Amino acid sequence: MTLHESEKVEFKETFDRDTIITASAFANTSGGSIFIGIADNGGVVGTLIGSESLKDWSNTISQSTEPHLIPEIEEITREGKLVVVIHIKENPLKPVSAKGRCYRRVGSGNRVMQPYEISEMHQRAIGSSWDFSPVPHATLSDLDLDRLSFYIKKANETGRRDIASDESSLNVLKKIGLIRDNVPTWAAVMLFGKNLQIFLPQATIHCGLFGSDEISVLDDRMVQGSVIEQVDDAMEFIRKNIRVAFVMTGEPERKQVWDYPVEALREAVINAVCHRDYTISSSVEIRIMEDSLTVWSPGRLAFGITLPELFVPHSSVLRNKGVAQIFYDIAWIERWGSGIQKIRTACAEAGLPEPVFQEEQGFSVVFRKDIFNAEALGQQGLNARQIQAVAYIREHGKITNSQFQILASIKKRQATKDLTDLEERQVISRIGKTGKGTHYIFKGAPKEHKGQ
Repeated sequence: MTLHESEKVEFKETFDRDTIITASAFANTSGGSIFIGIADNGGVVGTLIGSESLKDWSNTISQSTEPHLIPEIEEITREGKLVVVIHIKENPLKPVSAKGRCYRRVGSGNRVMQPYEISEMHQRAIGSSWDFSPVPHATLSDLDLDRLSFYIKKANETGRRDIASDESSLNVLKKIGLIRDNVPTWAAVMLFGKNLQIFLPQATIHCGLFGSDEISVLDDRMVQGSVIEQVDDAMEFIRKNIRVAFVMTGEPERKQVWDYPVEALREAVINAVCHRDYTISSSVEIRIMEDSLTVWSPGRLAFGITLPELFVPHSSVLRNKGVAQIFYDIAWIERWGSGIQKIRTACAEAGLPEPVFQEEQGFSVVFRKDIFNAEALGQQGLNARQIQAVAYIREHGKITNSQFQILASIKKRQATKDLTDLEERQVISRIGKTGKGTHYIFKGAPKEHKGQ
C-alpha cells in the first residue's frame, strides 16, 4: 500500500515537537496517523526505539496537549525497516491545544487556529453557538411580543413546531433555549428585539444601487430592525432596483421575469443574515451593479465547512444555531445545507450564468445577468443573424457554419463573415481549423459543452 501525506497522514523521520503539533491538529480535525521513520518524500528511513520509547512518546503527547490526548501506538515493518505509527482520533472536546496553541489540519499541513476559529470550534463541540449566549444588560422587556406572536403563528402553519395556543410566548423561547436565566440570548434579541441595533449596531444590511461607472451611488439604504424584518426590507430594495419583464405564456396571468430569479436572491440574503459572523463590526452588503448583483456577508464560512464542500451534498454547519432554528421553524431555510444548490438551480433554470461563490474577507454570492440575451447582444452591435446564432448555441451548445447558413438563410461567405465577427468580439470560439467537425461554442465554455 502506497501512502502519501494528506489531511489524515503525516510522515516524520523522528519523534519531535512537530509530532505533538500534528497530533493536536489531527485531534481538532478528523483524526489521522503519524508515521515515525518515513521521510517527507515517502522514503522509508526507519527508526530506532528503546524499551521505554513508545511509553515515553505517549506520555509526552498526553502531557503536552490540553485536553490530554491518549494516542494509540503500533510498530510496523516497511521495506524491512521498523516504523512506528501514532494513531490520533478526532477528539470529542475541542479545541485541543499543543504547548498552549491550537492547530487544525489543512491539506497535508498544520495551521495555527485564529481566535474566532477556536471559539466556534468550542461552541460546536459542546453543541452550542455564539447566539445562544445571554446579552449583557438586556432584559425581557427588550423583546417585542408581537414579533414573538408572528413567529408562533408561522411555526404552527409550517408544522415544524407545534405550539399550544395557551402557551406564553416567553415560555416558548425558554423551551428552545433563547432565554436563559430570564435573560434574552443574542438570537432572541436579533429575532425579536424591539431595538436590535442598540445591542448590536453591525446587525444591519447596507443596500446600494450603483451606476455604470460602478462608483456613482444611485440609491442607498441601511436596513435595520429585527433580522426577520431585514430580509423582507432588503428584498423590497432589490425588487425596486432590478428590472422585471412581463411575458405572455398563454395563461390568464402574465409571467414576471426578473433580471435574476427572486427566489435565488432571497435565499442568498437569508443565508447571509443567518450564517454571517456577528462578532465582526460590518454590515451585510447588497450591491446592485449594471450587470451583476452581489450579496456579501462578514466572516468566512462557518468552521467545519470549506468552499468546495458547498457544491456537493453536505450536512448543514451552523454558525448561529438559534437564528437558524427560528428560520427553519418558519420555513425560511432547510436543515441539510441545501441553500447553495437552490441558488444554483434557480439561476440555471432562468438561463443565467452560474453564480460566483467567493470567500475573500467574508463570503459573497455574485449573480450575473444573462449576457447572451437579445437586448444585451443588440446593444453590442450584433445583427439579427448573429443573435440567431447565439440563441442556437445557447440551445444546442454549438453551431457549425453549415447550420448557421440554413438557420439564417445565407451563403457560406456571409456566414463565415458573421461568425468571424463574433469571434473577434470574444462572444464565441472556434473549435477545429477547417473541414468537418469545425464548430463554434461560447467563449470560455468547455469544449464538450452540452448546452444550458
